[in-house]
Amino acid sequence: MNPRLRAITREEHLAFVASRPAASHMQVPSWGDVKPDWRAESVGWFDHENDGREQLVGAALVLHRPIPRTRRTLAYLPEGPVIDWDDPDLGRWLGPMLAHLKARGAFSVRMGPPVVARRWDARTVKEAIADPAYRRLREVPPDAEEPKAAALVERLRRLGWQQGAEAGEDGFGAGQPRYVFQVPFAGRTLERIRGDLNQQWRRNIKKAEKAGVKVVEGDYEDLSVFYELYRETAGRDRFIPRPLVYFQRMWTALRAEDPARMRLYLAHHDGETLAAATMLTVGNHVWYSYGASTGRKREVQPGNAIQWRMMSDAHGRGAAVYDLRGITDTLDEGNHLLGLLRFKAGTGGRAAEYVGEWDYPINKLLHRAFTLYMARR
Repeated sequence: MNPRLRAITREEHLAFVASRPAASHMQVPSWGDVKPDWRAESVGWFDHENDGREQLVGAALVLHRPIPRTRRTLAYLPEGPVIDWDDPDLGRWLGPMLAHLKARGAFSVRMGPPVVARRWDARTVKEAIADPAYRRLREVPPDAEEPKAAALVERLRRLGWQQGAEAGEDGFGAGQPRYVFQVPFAGRTLERIRGDLNQQWRRNIKKAEKAGVKVVEGDYEDLSVFYELYRETAGRDRFIPRPLVYFQRMWTALRAEDPARMRLYLAHHDGETLAAATMLTVGNHVWYSYGASTGRKREVQPGNAIQWRMMSDAHGRGAAVYDLRGITDTLDEGNHLLGLLRFKAGTGGRAAEYVGEWDYPINKLLHRAFTLYMARR
């Protein structure tokens, strides 16, 4: 029997997320409050128990982006929906979802299945960077492949879904990053995790400790301090910074849902804040979300200090995964993002490739026009 889909309340949605080990931070109800330019709704899939009662078996946060001068919207499910992706009959989940979103005025649907296809160990990534034969991570033979992911991709294609455009030449963009770097924590002691850091990381953590770098948790008022460092980082690393109000909205919305959902860390040395970072938590999955630092006093290694404090806190709170989010796919020495990949690989974790984002054009003409518009921006 196909699950029945309908709109659900925030409370129903949050209770379902809480019943699972983890879900993306982009699939909790409060994430819709972080995106005021989108109209958010929560939907759920229900099965019937033997006694006739409904059981919520899947949920999704859908963000609707209105198209100017029309009543149509782009429906986006970032890193979702939260359903049984192993089900060989995906149509019974996605069919009702498409019918619902079409009725809500969507001309196209984009989703990002939270399914990993391939993984590369830190050593493999390091060797690939040093090997001129490889220009991109996708070209490097993985240390692990998920056969279920390949089957999922084939099912999506048969159902009429199309592989979405890449997030960007460097693997970064406004949507879900396809390539991320994660450190597995489950079943590992903090001592083992520290021992698996590369030599440079361990050395830098000791330097920070010896220099007297202190990492503390901040509050809402400290977001302005974080933001000044973030703006400096944006200028140095050549990206467009989000406004301060975005982070203030994140803090207010996410922590109103759960005080543990978002944390802010700041690294101090001799009365000066040298680095700051935000951390997000849903269930046993923890994300290093945004990082910022000044170019001053780099020799005291505030970046390594703040990461190690965040990793230690995440481990102490029972995290199964510490996720450092997006990495570049390019292995080109001339790319300014390669240093970030090296930094994350120093944790001794694993690079992971998701199956990517997928589009379903409900109105093919509008979908094609919108795709061309986005490509020219």
